[in-house]
Amino acid sequence: MTTAPLSLEHLIRPSSLATGKPPVLFMFHGYGSNEEDLFSFAPELQPEFCVISVRAPYPMEPMGNAWYAINFDAENGKWSDDEQAKSSIVKIVHFIDEACKAYGLDDENVTLLGFSQGTILSYAVGISYPEKINNIVALSGYINENILIENYTHKSHKNLKIYASHGQVDQVIPPEWAQRAPDFLAKLNIEHMYEEFPVGHGVAPQNFYAFKKWLNNKF
Repeated sequence: MTTAPLSLEHLIRPSSLATGKPPVLFMFHGYGSNEEDLFSFAPELQPEFCVISVRAPYPMEPMGNAWYAINFDAENGKWSDDEQAKSSIVKIVHFIDEACKAYGLDDENVTLLGFSQGTILSYAVGISYPEKINNIVALSGYINENILIENYTHKSHKNLKIYASHGQVDQVIPPEWAQRAPDFLAKLNIEHMYEEFPVGHGVAPQNFYAFKKWLNNKF
């Protein structure tokens, strides 16, 4: 399928369904990567999904892209640009709407799959706008409460389901950051599953098969 000229660059694998509006799975890559990274999972995922892998809006030098800047300085150490992250959340929500319309997808069956920075934004989109998202696969990331919309606790999260996983020896995002997610999600009554694997900042084969199994019956 040829990609439509939408607001964010993307790759697409069409659904196998011949009739009706297919469920859609959006992929959001990590800091410094691009839309081709997670798209390598697409051939192995459930054929019913239309898979759309999205490129982050901010180019990096010399290559790669970011959803928001991560700055490093001697005085403040490593810190994230939360305002830029909020801007990307708006861009993602808009892109989901326009992609569902452009490709004739089921906007009531939307799954997000993120890695690292892409997971942080997937969490933020799903928790802030649970009326738009059904499922999240959150790989090697964490919940940044500073970028959630103000009234997220007033919304119903009963239809949102989350699979989260993290590497036990992740040196990029500490496991203890990810481990806070289950308690946070439980307080919002969000059905969730959290697992850890004996790897660093990446997705082990057993991790892939675990979330693929979790995705069964999500359409």
